[in-house]
Amino acid sequence: MNLLNQPTISNNGIVRPTYAEIDLRRLTANYRAIQQHVAPANVLAVLKANAYGHGLVEVAHHLARLGVPYLGVAVLEEGILLRECGITTPILVMGGILGNQIPLFLQHDLTITASSVEKLTQIDATAAEMGKLARVHLKIDTGMERIGVHYYSAESLLETAVNATHCHIEGIYSHFANSDAADLSYSQLQLGRFQQVLAFYEKRGLPAPPLRHIANSGAILQLPESHLDMVRAGILLYGVYPSPEAARTVPVQPALSWKSRVVYFKVIQPGHPVSYGSTWQSDHMVRAVTVPVGYGDGYFRAMSGKAQVIIRGKRYPVVGRICMDQVVVNIEWDSAYNGDEVILLGEAENGVAIRCEELAAWAGTIPYEILTNINTRISRVYIT
Repeated sequence: MNLLNQPTISNNGIVRPTYAEIDLRRLTANYRAIQQHVAPANVLAVLKANAYGHGLVEVAHHLARLGVPYLGVAVLEEGILLRECGITTPILVMGGILGNQIPLFLQHDLTITASSVEKLTQIDATAAEMGKLARVHLKIDTGMERIGVHYYSAESLLETAVNATHCHIEGIYSHFANSDAADLSYSQLQLGRFQQVLAFYEKRGLPAPPLRHIANSGAILQLPESHLDMVRAGILLYGVYPSPEAARTVPVQPALSWKSRVVYFKVIQPGHPVSYGSTWQSDHMVRAVTVPVGYGDGYFRAMSGKAQVIIRGKRYPVVGRICMDQVVVNIEWDSAYNGDEVILLGEAENGVAIRCEELAAWAGTIPYEILTNINTRISRVYIT
């Protein structure tokens, strides 16, 4: 087992004991399982929001080594960073753009999302001025109402694309709103709308439509008819299912574990409240430990009174309010020592686990927000 990018060492030579551990072997297995499930469609690996908390640059390099054909990010800055770090794989920036950003897309060979006739015209004109050929994917809104030309007025965008002189229209795509739900009727409606738009190419007698993609993680699992030429694997790639309702048709395992260590042990007398607001106290003497993690790291304060951690293979409750940098754990009368590993998210050797879905339930949110809120104060350690 090789550990890359060890946790950051501070000026006094002490390593902070709270870190995220990324198992790249699991990421590899997840990618290959998705690839096999959707074949012959290709897989675009979604790396937005710091690769769902897993580390943008490190994950991109790993996926590039695997031969992933396409990467996806949300904003221009993410794409530029990957180019500056040596990633040469095609990168689709899926968010909306401003006209003054277009030269940066072209300078860094990033694929642009054209979501309107006006945007596509700007892209074509800028590429002509710079003497470049812009790589473009057209965005169709089939029912999300975020960005993209509406499906019922998309023909003008497609006509403009046919006549563009400095754009390579490589792809056309849309996005599902509810593909991870048990009821797939709205997703099927969206897919039908997308297919209506794609009929333009046959009506015009064009040889073939551009690269077609609409399937996200939920649709990868539940809507095989939507896989088309390419799918966009987001949270599923990292081993977390997009919702409790989504069918588990692709076997994946979480690639990220979040760990810390005991830094303080104490005995708490009955009637002595713990942490801010004095919201919890025991009616009997207990042993407790302090763990250096808090909402300043993305360990949500909303989990106060609900969260649990694993110490020595056993789950224990976090008691009192979660602080910015520390939490207190009640171990009753069990034993724990300074330096003992604390699993905040992940699995112990005996199989006892805390899943991302549990943290999300405790915080009243979704797994996506748990992963993407593990912030940069938490160092990432990579297992290969």
